[in-house]
Amino acid sequence: MSSLAIKHGAINLGQGFPNFDGPDFVKEAAIQAIRDGKNQYARGYGVPDLNSTVAERFKKDTGLVVDPEKEVTVTSGCTEAIAATILGLINPGDEVVLFAPFYDSYEATLSMAGAEIKCVTLRPPDFSIPIDELKSVVSKNTRAILINTPHNPTGKMFTREELNAIASLCIENDIVVFSDEVYDKLAFEMDHISIASVPGMYERTVTLNSLGKTFSLTGWKIGWAIAPPHLTWGVRQAHSFLTFATSTPMQFAAATALRAPDSYYEELRRDYMAKKNILVEGLRSVGFTVFPSSGTYFVVVDHTPFGLENDVAFCEYLIKEVGVVAIPTSVFYLNPDEGKNLVRFTFCKDEETLKSAVERMKEKLLKK
Repeated sequence: MSSLAIKHGAINLGQGFPNFDGPDFVKEAAIQAIRDGKNQYARGYGVPDLNSTVAERFKKDTGLVVDPEKEVTVTSGCTEAIAATILGLINPGDEVVLFAPFYDSYEATLSMAGAEIKCVTLRPPDFSIPIDELKSVVSKNTRAILINTPHNPTGKMFTREELNAIASLCIENDIVVFSDEVYDKLAFEMDHISIASVPGMYERTVTLNSLGKTFSLTGWKIGWAIAPPHLTWGVRQAHSFLTFATSTPMQFAAATALRAPDSYYEELRRDYMAKKNILVEGLRSVGFTVFPSSGTYFVVVDHTPFGLENDVAFCEYLIKEVGVVAIPTSVFYLNPDEGKNLVRFTFCKDEETLKSAVERMKEKLLKK
């Protein structure tokens, strides 16, 4: 879709990368680290300063005290943290439960690990977890449940009740949880809850996060996995043969970023709320059914009022005839038909870009 955007001169509200830069104080820290000669291989599981800062932030966010040396592993982005976790802890034939729609690397990496994927679909309008269906899918053969909150692509945030239900199933059936929380600081309508903080869950949870979304530095690829030592062991075994180590100067800069005051995160949320309102109100005025998004910088809509047969056809029409890019959500499902009525837009763009995209849609997109 990003390639088509360039070809057709379309405004890209598809791929989730900001079209504005990260904060100067973080970039300056990276430049300083390079000048200070921090340019050779880092320690495999992270430079001590970053491991400590990740542990400090986790304590502040969850109340949990973790050992930065034994329970924090720095990776090349959260996508590598996901891969190291799956490849390090899942054996061929293990059953893993996914919630569809899902970030596409989950399915790909689970396939590499030889996992048996079981899927539970979250459905509009609120994408809540169908607890009875989840219970019917979970068994003594289930090794792990993979969750993502706030959730890409829907913007859904898992509620305390939902997390408690997942936790009960995990404790009862001796299941581990892999929790992708890269959008934790982009929570708008409710507070983010880490499942690791639910009683009885830290010992069976790998919490996955990264720098890129929160600091608008997606190209730096700095991520991490937080887990008790017996799970960290598996993550590090895989990590050492995937990338071995992560960019050294960027790790020092990431440590500086994570020490940002609370005011940074408050301003980030304020800015994104303004962007979100521009896009959501614009999409509604054009005629989409817009589903609620409590977190992330994504919003999912129903495109069917415009009369195209499926999400791919609609997105191609939107690029070529209207000049705006969205992502067809069928790519986020095991069964693509479940996503054929939905498309995802992102609002991680400057306000002028968002307004221009809305204007193009108002002008050229007509209900059938």
